[in-house]
Amino acid sequence: MQETLFCISVGHLLPYSMSDSNSSDFTNPSTFILLGIPGLEAAHIWISLPFCTMYTIAILGNFTILFIVKMEPSLHVPMYYFLCMLAITDLVLSTSIVPKMLSIFWFYSREINFSACLTQMYFILSFSAMQSGILVAMAFDRYVAICDPLRHSTILTNPMVAKIGLALVLRGIMLILPHPFLARRWPYCRTNIISHTYCEHIAVVKLACADISVSSYYSLSVAFLVTALDVFFIALSYTQILRAIFRLPTKDARLKTFGTCGSHLCVILASYIPHLFAALTQRFEQNMALHLRILISNVYLLVPPTLNPIIYGVRTQQIRVRLLQLFTHKRT
Repeated sequence: MQETLFCISVGHLLPYSMSDSNSSDFTNPSTFILLGIPGLEAAHIWISLPFCTMYTIAILGNFTILFIVKMEPSLHVPMYYFLCMLAITDLVLSTSIVPKMLSIFWFYSREINFSACLTQMYFILSFSAMQSGILVAMAFDRYVAICDPLRHSTILTNPMVAKIGLALVLRGIMLILPHPFLARRWPYCRTNIISHTYCEHIAVVKLACADISVSSYYSLSVAFLVTALDVFFIALSYTQILRAIFRLPTKDARLKTFGTCGSHLCVILASYIPHLFAALTQRFEQNMALHLRILISNVYLLVPPTLNPIIYGVRTQQIRVRLLQLFTHKRT
């Protein structure tokens, strides 16, 4: 999330200039103006179509996952509880971005209240952190299921799953909470125009006419605490899983066991590959057109919510069967 905690780089530690300190026109604007995608205004309607399609798929797909897991008793197990948590974060994350983006593209509704802007920023950052943490919890579930299957039901009990979920929510809330408070305390005297489709963290704080190094260094710290540690624990879990799989006696047993991790691995790739690409574009942003960076940042945030329900819907037999039963029941 290049706008988020995940793509903060040292290049964003903006220096404090004397001209900033001498400015006497300090003010906190009541509204910001979101430009959408500068340079592609004429194509806004056409650009909105794939984003609207992705949002529709994300909404329908994730609500379908929640409904099927609720209605199917065989899916009342830790892996699918975590999947429901992921679906909820995907719904909130995509809804935090797309409706305002489409209002810019379709109705030229570019104004956003200062408090609403900070709220949008907070929701994107915090639920992105929760999303990453849920992927770690799902990796831990697969680790216990494969490496210690006899104790899986005693380790990952329903109360334990609830505690893990609560811890992930609190982590997302508490780690990200300083961001809007820091952003609110800066004086904004340059402009209230944001060249983006949503209130990207760095795009907002760059407008401040003050030393924002505190905000930038904190963003770097959160990026390490969230992304780096989450990727480390996922990699650690799958290292142990692969070791356990390769110790199995037959090829069929190894393939069958590894297949239980397939959906989760696809979701990890769908989440972190766009993130890696977005981080690289952030690192080399000086050599990339602004409209391309904005498009990548939007696609990066919307790809996981769109693909996650598709991946689990296609690869999980219980979900496929239940979904087919719903459609055949409606036809009869």
